[in-house]
Amino acid sequence: MSFAKQFLDEVQKLVSALNTDAIEKAVTELARVRERGGRLFILGVGGSAANASHAVNDFRKICGFEAYAPTDNVSELTARTNDEGWATVFSEWLKGSRLNAKDGLLIFSVGGGNLEKNVSPNLVSAIQLARQVGASVVGIVGRDGGYTAKEATACVIVPTVNPDHVTPHSEAFQAVIWHLFVSHPKLKVGQTKWESTK
Repeated sequence: MSFAKQFLDEVQKLVSALNTDAIEKAVTELARVRERGGRLFILGVGGSAANASHAVNDFRKICGFEAYAPTDNVSELTARTNDEGWATVFSEWLKGSRLNAKDGLLIFSVGGGNLEKNVSPNLVSAIQLARQVGASVVGIVGRDGGYTAKEATACVIVPTVNPDHVTPHSEAFQAVIWHLFVSHPKLKVGQTKWESTK
């Protein structure tokens, strides 16, 4: 079997294993954030940060959210990393944004954060702050979901179908799932260009 065939077979297995109830719960929670006038802060590191930037556009333009990704402000991100440390870069940014109970976090992560292994401690710190102020936490994560899955209001776990491909599948399916979110009738309020030019 070619590598391409193997990889795409894994994608098919992964799609079949996705928990649609968890997806619907996440959509409902995101709709609640918008209904109460909350802002949506989308957090991710590495490839997940790039996904966060793209998702901000979609949630703002297609779904009418006030949405932000802290990683889009590279000056503040690097200043906080340099001056305060990587572990608190998101939580301090969110404090400066006056995160409150109306707001929501959308976490994109391969592992979901793990303090014991010092993996994505900045996501853990942000989730802890969200829980303190009563903000919603929604996650799209891989592996076992880590800290995000334990503490989120709603969480979609991208199933592991091959442990050697956890990262590419997790990051790819962040995009699949958030595009499902913004296309969902509970969230979508704006027409997308190509669908409107039939």
